[in-house]
Amino acid sequence: MAVYTIHNDVLKVQISDKGAELQSIFNTSTELEYLWKGDAAFWGKKSPILFPIVGTLKNNTYYYQQKAYQLNRHGFARDMLFVVEKLDETSIRFMLKSNADTLSVYPFPFLLIVHYTLKNNALSVTYTVKNTGANEMYFSLGAHPAFAVPLTENTDYEQYSLVFNHYENAGIWPLTADGLIQTQPVPFFNNNNKIDLKKSLFYGDALVFKHLQSSIIQLRNNQNEHGLTFTYHHFPYLGVWAAKDADFVCIEPWCGIADSENTTQQLSEKEGIERLAAACVFERSWQVSVY
Repeated sequence: MAVYTIHNDVLKVQISDKGAELQSIFNTSTELEYLWKGDAAFWGKKSPILFPIVGTLKNNTYYYQQKAYQLNRHGFARDMLFVVEKLDETSIRFMLKSNADTLSVYPFPFLLIVHYTLKNNALSVTYTVKNTGANEMYFSLGAHPAFAVPLTENTDYEQYSLVFNHYENAGIWPLTADGLIQTQPVPFFNNNNKIDLKKSLFYGDALVFKHLQSSIIQLRNNQNEHGLTFTYHHFPYLGVWAAKDADFVCIEPWCGIADSENTTQQLSEKEGIERLAAACVFERSWQVSVY
């Protein structure tokens, strides 16, 4: 495993070739680290890439063309070594290509490219999926960055909030003990735009939302000006999560979602599944600005 660094006058960002996973987002002007430290006592990862599924499959199994395949939660990309395609001072591009191992559990040839770019106080992350096979490709894709809460030593977890750029009325979709989406939502937003963080929020696993209006989320505290702005577009699902009693919050935009309790387990019928024709390209991006 190798770790690469990109930087500018404000940010120093580190990314591992294992999973093309973010390891650090450090503001050199404020000397603040914005990414979770990855303590294995709570959760050892920091920002895994979810591909080619998001969440859990029923019995870790899906069916495609009358054949059963097994995939663990969130798929395999997060545990694979990516190749560095391009590296300069302020950007890096990683590539993962299908191989015999991936094809044995996911029968679609693909290229997955992850591009990290810095500009001023912002990090942009772009995912590009290319269908290199002859048939239509079915996949899901998601981000899972974990941001440190509290950000500063003189603040506490419950002094932070997530503030959305639209007032929302959506409920949350609870997860079963097996990680499957239940069939009915539970009321959550009530024409408001803020989630006040407290660790008990996540004792029942992630808060899962479908089709929110918002595309910008701010992490703020009520003690100082330090926080971040997270921007995402064209991700129909959102997860907000933290490991039990851990000092972070994940903001997770997803193109795809865990299986529901009443799933048929057919990949082509899976809720939120993306379809990509042969030789075509799919692209999604998110950005975090820190202050």
